[in-house]
Amino acid sequence: MIRRDALDQLPVRTALPALRAALDGPGTAVLCAPPGTGKTTLVPLDLAGLCGEGPVRRVLVAEPRRIAARAAARRMAWLLGERVGEQVGFTVRGERRAGPRTTVEVVTTGVLLQRLQRDPELAGVDVVVLDECHERHLDADTSAAFLLDVRETLRPELRLVAASATTDAEGWARLLGGPEGAAPVVEAAGVSHPVGVVWAPPERPVRPAHGMRVDPALLAHVAAVVRRALREQTGDVLCFLPGVGEIGRVAGELAGVDAEVLQVHGRAPAEVQDAVLAGGSGVRRVVLATSVAESSLTVPGVRVVVDSGLARVPRTDHARGLSALTTVRASRAAGRQRAGRAGREAPGVVYRCWSEGEDGRLPAFPDPEIKVADLTAFALQSACWGDPTAGGLALLDAPPAGALAAAREVLTAIGAVDGAGRATGRGGRMARIGLHPRLARALLDGAPEVGVRRAAEVVALLSEEPPRAYGDDLAAAWRTARRGGDAYAARWRQEARRLASAAGEPSAGSGAGGRGGSAADAGADAGGGRTGGGGGAAAASEDAVAGLIAALAFPERVARARGAGSFLMASGTGADVAGAGTGAQAGWGHRAGSAGDGGGSRLRDAGWLAVAVADRPVAAVSARVRLAAVIDEETACAAARALYSSGEEVRWSDGDVVARSVTRLGAIELAARPLSAPDPGLLRDAVVSGLRREGFGLLRWSAAATSLRQRMAFLHRELGAPWPDVSDAALLERVEEWLGVELGRARRRADLARVDAGQALGRLLPWASGDAARFDELAPERIGVPSGSRVRVDYGGEQPVLAVKLQELFGLQESPRVAGGRVPVLVHLLSPAGRPAAVTADLASFWRDGYRSVRAELRGRYPKHPWPEDPSAAEPTRHTSARLKRG
Repeated sequence: MIRRDALDQLPVRTALPALRAALDGPGTAVLCAPPGTGKTTLVPLDLAGLCGEGPVRRVLVAEPRRIAARAAARRMAWLLGERVGEQVGFTVRGERRAGPRTTVEVVTTGVLLQRLQRDPELAGVDVVVLDECHERHLDADTSAAFLLDVRETLRPELRLVAASATTDAEGWARLLGGPEGAAPVVEAAGVSHPVGVVWAPPERPVRPAHGMRVDPALLAHVAAVVRRALREQTGDVLCFLPGVGEIGRVAGELAGVDAEVLQVHGRAPAEVQDAVLAGGSGVRRVVLATSVAESSLTVPGVRVVVDSGLARVPRTDHARGLSALTTVRASRAAGRQRAGRAGREAPGVVYRCWSEGEDGRLPAFPDPEIKVADLTAFALQSACWGDPTAGGLALLDAPPAGALAAAREVLTAIGAVDGAGRATGRGGRMARIGLHPRLARALLDGAPEVGVRRAAEVVALLSEEPPRAYGDDLAAAWRTARRGGDAYAARWRQEARRLASAAGEPSAGSGAGGRGGSAADAGADAGGGRTGGGGGAAAASEDAVAGLIAALAFPERVARARGAGSFLMASGTGADVAGAGTGAQAGWGHRAGSAGDGGGSRLRDAGWLAVAVADRPVAAVSARVRLAAVIDEETACAAARALYSSGEEVRWSDGDVVARSVTRLGAIELAARPLSAPDPGLLRDAVVSGLRREGFGLLRWSAAATSLRQRMAFLHRELGAPWPDVSDAALLERVEEWLGVELGRARRRADLARVDAGQALGRLLPWASGDAARFDELAPERIGVPSGSRVRVDYGGEQPVLAVKLQELFGLQESPRVAGGRVPVLVHLLSPAGRPAAVTADLASFWRDGYRSVRAELRGRYPKHPWPEDPSAAEPTRHTSARLKRG
């Protein structure tokens, strides 16, 4: 029996007429409804005609998380007075509860993507609701793009709703409306229950979160705020924390509180999640949750929210090929979502563990996942859809070109796409398995080598990283999961059965298809599967199996030891195992290793590793190994054979030419021997590289060579062509022209040191035009002065300088000029002792105005030298007055 009283209390009912009108008109709409209004539960039921109004339609509701999908389906079934699987069902990875009568089906966005790939028309579906689109998950954005493509080309009658409590409504309206104009935005009134805000920042500064690390002082403060909320408020408390580790830490801090402490996160068993959502039994509760509790579900009894202000999101270091979760400040939109949980059933309070001033500086919305995440799976989905560049997809944000290029490189390397980026048959099969393409590759290529079941079990471990208590040794974690009785082990067994079935071992089990549905739909949040061939189990040890599968999934992360727990990955990135190098110094809090298996210490002593999970903490030089398997060199080379190379390597290294025959696995040097007769072209390139790195100081620069370069630079600066540019950059560009002969003879640094730079540089003078004959005239090395001396000109500064004793210029009326008379020489007049007495570019003016003061100052100091009253008419000399008289 339909629970009319509960349905009538949902505020979104007032927006239903406008929503129905929008879907009957343009066929698309954006629904903005605050938390608790019923947008996730009443709207699908109404659109499906299950509330007694309108025609019966089949509605597909897409949620970003499994917990939200199950909760939404259960709530709708309860409102109809039915069990899940009748008129309302759900499909998530590993579980499907739907039947022939199912009219509203809740799926994850990953399942929706796979259905679109198998059946782009979505035959039988009339309406698709994309719920919680404000979270901007990559699968949701991709699903929206595919659905818009379907509406445009195949099924214009397919209705589409983007629903959220806090979102960029205008952006979504433009996207859904397309060229015809923006889609209608339908707004529902919010819940009448107010939520007060209490600002509760820590009393003392805490360190900002970085990577997966959160300052324990902040977590202790969050626990203290929970205790305060329990004292000051009534009702249950919902506390938002970034991850499972932080939930466990705060749970420990809350030991002894007068309340039941529960933990809700994506890894929690479905029974625990369901129990939390079912409500308490009179005992006050504290629910510690990750962001899974932000959307699409009401936790009964909650009147208080404590918000740590942190969220955990995926980030990818494309340069190093490392993907990891990282802790960030939650956006203001997420803060509103979280606060709304306190006012679902009655007035509530949110305690925010930051200051009101900080709140204004938070980002308005979370970063779209397409901007920051690994795009390999997205690129494969796009290629399978028939758009390898993703240029034709209607997306709110375009994928970053660099990230998409990196994703295509991975797909090409594993054979998922061809040279043009189109999906291959192998790529299509990878996509249907419902795994990240790397893991799908490991499953398909590893199964014939080690057996389908064992390959599936290891891949299942990699698809959801094991708890830290399992250790950082992949093989040991595998053994722990086999004998484990915890929630993770149960999920792992279920996923292993599904993957074995998808990879081609029907005997491995029914695949967890669930009741009333196909194994394909229950297969994955990102895909179903089809049966394929697979080999029998190999006789390899579990260590070897785990290592091979991990290496097949992440070939660029095979790593060789370089001492003390430090490794070099084939990608060129360093990696440290727990307790080694920068990892220990940074206090990373690695896995401890599973009991009896040695954990991280075993990895530290290995010669080779296949690194399955690694991240690079902020400011760390090397990555930290979070999960890896011990392998040997043969396995590393087999798994990463695309990175294997052998050949001559001639390069400039450590200040000299190094010529070797080298065998490499990516950045890892496997073997090397000196080359006695290296390729001349490679040798030449290495020498040029040395000149580029260390400059032309490698050549022999005599005083004459330096002077020649300065004179040439002067003429280029003052006269331009045909006088050549002799800057380092210009000389490197023309290095073959002026240094080609010497480059051909050079084999090492010592050979360059014997090259006469001046002789080589002279080749750049404009000999062909005949202008080189005027070089000494335009930029003379020396200039004759009245005393008969020929004095060197210094061209090293901005203006040529002639430094000469004052007495040698007596009688000279004008300053010398060079560059065909265009540039006056700056004259440095020296005392008889050779010290600067005056500087002038106008000698006549100096004789007239400046000489008198210089004469007065120096005459008494140098009485043996002539100091005539009229220097312009005096006889120049290099000698003293006495010698002049004798002469």
